[in-house]
Amino acid sequence: MKIRRALISVHDKTGIAAFAQALIGLGIEILSTGGTAKLLRDGGIPVREVADVTGFPEMLDGRVKTLHPRIHGGILARRDVPGHLAALEKHEIEPIDLVVVSLYPFKETVARPGVTRAEAIENIDIGGPAMIRSAAKNHASVGVVTAASQYQAVLDELRASGGSLGEATLYALARDAFRRTAQYDEAIAAYLASDSSTERPAAPDEAFPAALRLEAKRALTLRYGENPHQAAAFYRQDGAPAVGLGSMRQLHGPELGYNNLLDFSAALSLLLEFDRPAAVVIKHTNPCGAALGDTV
Repeated sequence: MKIRRALISVHDKTGIAAFAQALIGLGIEILSTGGTAKLLRDGGIPVREVADVTGFPEMLDGRVKTLHPRIHGGILARRDVPGHLAALEKHEIEPIDLVVVSLYPFKETVARPGVTRAEAIENIDIGGPAMIRSAAKNHASVGVVTAASQYQAVLDELRASGGSLGEATLYALARDAFRRTAQYDEAIAAYLASDSSTERPAAPDEAFPAALRLEAKRALTLRYGENPHQAAAFYRQDGAPAVGLGSMRQLHGPELGYNNLLDFSAALSLLLEFDRPAAVVIKHTNPCGAALGDTV
């Protein structure tokens, strides 16, 4: 997919000026909003304001900026459907081929001590997820970048291909985009479910959530599962403190298997019974030796 026009609207400005400058160097036009547009313009990077494209200024204290057919039509139009292209031409809507968005920091906001519910609500991003989901849905025609860590790989491919992104890259970016918006919505739902502020009435059934969802990242691919013919992997909960097996680091030895982790878990449980240096020997989760000492 040839990239001719990019829309950039990021809360995390890390690396965005250099990324945008590189896009300009590849002949890609940049649309942008608010603080992002100002940052780019102050850095000497040519940019078109989204308000100039939509014909509407940002309004409602910035709550409405990109929620407009001239933006979402440009993102969602399928390039392989003549009727979509005809609609763009009829309504004078320019296609948008790359969407670069980082969301308001909701999780970071609600993690601050003393944050109010009003502050939390204002950090619920609306336009950002809408653009990300639009671009990800239309990933056959549109690239979607949702983190600064993706900038370099995207630039490398654009430079190597003369300004295009391949099908595999577009699909991978879309898959990651939907994962990010799912995490974002889950963080909001979790906050609202756990909010104990006196600003709202308490519900009688809130001791436990109606649904519990955990986000985890693969930390290890295991040699095999509980039995040799089974595949397995070890995951760490995303954002959770590194404790227990989640904090382990393999120093040497062969690739681990599922049963190794069971033995480690049993060993750790036994070690934590003591308040002084201890060593244990475990076989198939059963302790067959233990020792205490003054030092490790």
